[in-house]
Formats: sequence, structure tokens, C-alpha cells
Amino acid sequence: MSHTGENEQELRKIVDLTRFAIIFILLLQFYYYCYTAFVQWQIKSTITDRLMTNIMHTGLFNSQYTSKLLTFGLLIISLLGAQGKKDEKINGRSIAAYLVIGLFLFFGSSLLLKLNYSLETIAIIYMTVTGVGFLLILAGGNLLSRLIKLNLSNDIFNSLNETFPQEERFLSNEYSINLPARYNLKSRVRKSWINIINPFRGLLVIGSPGSGKSWFVIQHVIKQHIEKGFAMFVYDFKYDDLSKIVYNWLQQNKHNYSVKPSFYVINFDNLSISHRCNPLDPNMMNDITDATESARTILLGLNREWINKQGDFFVESPINFVTAIIWFLRKYEDGKYCTLPHVIELMQAQYDELFPVLNTQPEIEVLVSPFITAYQNDAMEQLEGQVASAKIGMARLASPQLYWVLLGNDFTLDINNPKHPKIVCVGNNPEKQQIYGAVLSLYISRLVRQ
Repeated sequence: MSHTGENEQELRKIVDLTRFAIIFILLLQFYYYCYTAFVQWQIKSTITDRLMTNIMHTGLFNSQYTSKLLTFGLLIISLLGAQGKKDEKINGRSIAAYLVIGLFLFFGSSLLLKLNYSLETIAIIYMTVTGVGFLLILAGGNLLSRLIKLNLSNDIFNSLNETFPQEERFLSNEYSINLPARYNLKSRVRKSWINIINPFRGLLVIGSPGSGKSWFVIQHVIKQHIEKGFAMFVYDFKYDDLSKIVYNWLQQNKHNYSVKPSFYVINFDNLSISHRCNPLDPNMMNDITDATESARTILLGLNREWINKQGDFFVESPINFVTAIIWFLRKYEDGKYCTLPHVIELMQAQYDELFPVLNTQPEIEVLVSPFITAYQNDAMEQLEGQVASAKIGMARLASPQLYWVLLGNDFTLDINNPKHPKIVCVGNNPEKQQIYGAVLSLYISRLVRQ
């Protein structure tokens, strides 16, 4: 790369030097043929006169066309090394117009010296017309050199030089994802493989709607991991696009599992096909940090603007309040009522009934103490500010469909249990994604914790 850059710099220097010589000869020509005008303008010196005398002996100005042909020849040489911006819209007619008009003005300007006007007027007209002709030839020549290079190359945007050999081997292991692909190399379409050897390091797929993310990547991930006997949790944003693929592929590949996995669906819109699962299953909540994580997940899912305000008093207070409710239900009668619907309903109880009940659980005394203190000191505005935001957000989840699904125990979220593997598909609805998304994020959070 450095060698190519040095060559380009040398070529640029030669072009600049040649064009400097062209301009120098043009200026000498103006000075020689309009000498009388320069004398009247008092633009002369002994040095320039001596220089012109020496150049006259070379025969350069024996004829006007000799010096102009020399200038034209040097211009052609400089154009051979010209480089410009590539453009598919270069028009041959405009190039021809530039060159024809430029040549006519450049070589035909000699006739202007025979006009019957004052010497100063003739000099100005002659130099102007000759200069304009020279600039038109230069512009047309630059465009012509680009057009020639454009026609000689079928790759005007350097696409071929930007291609490179890609992985064509099929590299597989017990965890890998292998995506078939094709690429161009040296004007040939070659087959290749995108080998994701270790998907546990994370796989991010980004693309605009309709770009083929599910078709090219997600379907392959689902099918290949079912073939390799994986448990699976599938978030089907537009149910049942992915769920059909999962179910049908599982039926074809049951023999790949040492223990046949159970297939479950969570769908809040169509309860006839939905199973029931309690994300706050008491058997999966081992300490109060599980309750805190669940409360934070559900409230941040319902109030997205809180994500940037974590640590604020009126954000952390509702999270602590919901944490206290969850952990109380977890400890009460060994978690018999530890479900999200029970959390929502218990939150709506009157303060004078709720706080004494919560205060009976020693582990959450520190969480409910600020609320009890505010209530006892009759600071109702502060208390409402702490609790109301949690009540309002959670109340949006109070619907029969959600309650029915969240109250059941058809399966637990330990999907990769070797004795009872599961494949779970959860469906969302783009029209209700803010509400459903908060509940589904709780499912995912609890599942990952397992």
C-alpha cells in the first residue's frame, strides 16, 4: 500500500511540473506577441527582455502555432496522469463540445492579432480568448481521460479490489451454528459458510424490518439447535411465525433428544392454545434478591423512562414497595399465594390494613419502614408519591387473560433441566407490546436466573 502511495505522489509531481511549464510558455507567448501593449502598460524589465531574446534564438516563436502546439502537447502529457472523481454520468457530447470550442478559440485566437483596434484592446482580447480556449481544452481533456479509464474498467467503484477470500470450510461442533452464504471473488460467485463456533459468547442480529433476519439467521439457529438436542426459549414477536417452525422441527427431530422435551406456549391473546406459568414460582425464589430483581424488571418494563433514573428516590421507593409485597407472599404459607396477580391485588389494600401485615415479616421490615414512618407521620403526599407510581403501573396488568396465565403452574422455567427439558414459545402482540413486554421480560429474567 505504501509503495502504491509513493507512485501516486511521484505521478502527481510530474503532472504539476508539466502544467507549470505549460503556464510559463503561455505567459511567454503573451509577452512576446503583445510586447508593445506590455511596454505601454510599463510591464517590462531588462531581465525579461534578455530572457525573451535568448528564447527567440530557439525558434519557439518563429510561428504562433509552434508555441501553441508545444503547449498543447505538454497538456496532453499532463492529462495522461490526471486522476479525478469517478462519475457514471460523464457525457461524450459535452466532452466533444469542450474540446472543439476550446481548440477553436486556442488556435484561432492568432487571427485576432490582425484586428484594426488599439494595441491594448487587441492584447486583452487575444489573451482572454487564448486563456478561455486553454481552460476549455483542459476541462474537456480531464473529462476525456476519466471517460477512457471508465470504459477500460468494468469495476468503476473498485468492488473487485475490495473483495477478499472468505471461510469456505464447514466448521461444526456440538454447539455451532453454520449459516450457508455466497460471496463474489474475482468476478465469480463462490459458496461459503458463516461458522458461529461458540454461540454462548453472544449473537447479535441487526437489520431493518423485512431485511431477512428471521429467514437467514434465526430459523437456522432454531433448526440446528433442535437437531443438536437443545432446550429452547423462543420469543415470538409476531406469533406464530417462529412457533410453527419450532413445533414442526421438533416433531421431526425428537429422536435427537435423550429425554423427549415438552413443548409449551405462552400466549395472552389466545388462551385456548396457551399454557400457564407462574414467573414468581416460590420454589425458584431462594432469597430476597430474587424478589428485588423481579420487582425491578417488571416496573422498569412498565415505565421505560425509569431506566435512566435508577437511584432516584421516587424510582427506588416503588421498587422497594413491590419487593416487600413479593417477598411477603413468598414467605406467607410457604408461597401459596406468591403470584403476580396476588401482588397486584395486595398492593391495592388500604394502608392501615396493609402495613401492619407486611410488618409481620422480619426480612422486609427495612423495606417497609419508610412507608410506615410516612404513614404514621401523616405525610400522605410523600407516601402517595412513593406508592402510587407502583400501583398505577401494576394496575395496567390487571386483566383476566394475564391473570389466568400467570396464576397457573403447567410448567416451571428451569427449561434446561436434564430430567425434564422444555421448549417454550412466548408470543407477543405488537399492538400491546408495552404491557405484554413487561410480563415477558419478567419471564426471561426469572428464566435466566435459573
